[in-house]
Amino acid sequence: MIAEAILKIKSDAEVSIDGNNIDTCEIIWHDNNPTNITKEQIKVAIQELKDAEQAAIDKKASGKQKLKDLGLDDDEINALMGV
Repeated sequence: MIAEAILKIKSDAEVSIDGNNIDTCEIIWHDNNPTNITKEQIKVAIQELKDAEQAAIDKKASGKQKLKDLGLDDDEINALMGV
């Protein structure tokens, strides 16, 4: 998710990451980090990605519940959702 966050900040960043914890990983900037992206900025972007992911999960669950409230069963809902 670190790389995703960096690319969210700068879509053409050239980077490799050693480790998966933002506090302890080593970020190797192949483009010399011209925008001076900090780990704090990356942490904010990671949280934004997590929030967006959770929002999508919540919307799916909400939509499923609304379909159930309309009387559809799980098989019908799954068919509609392409599951």
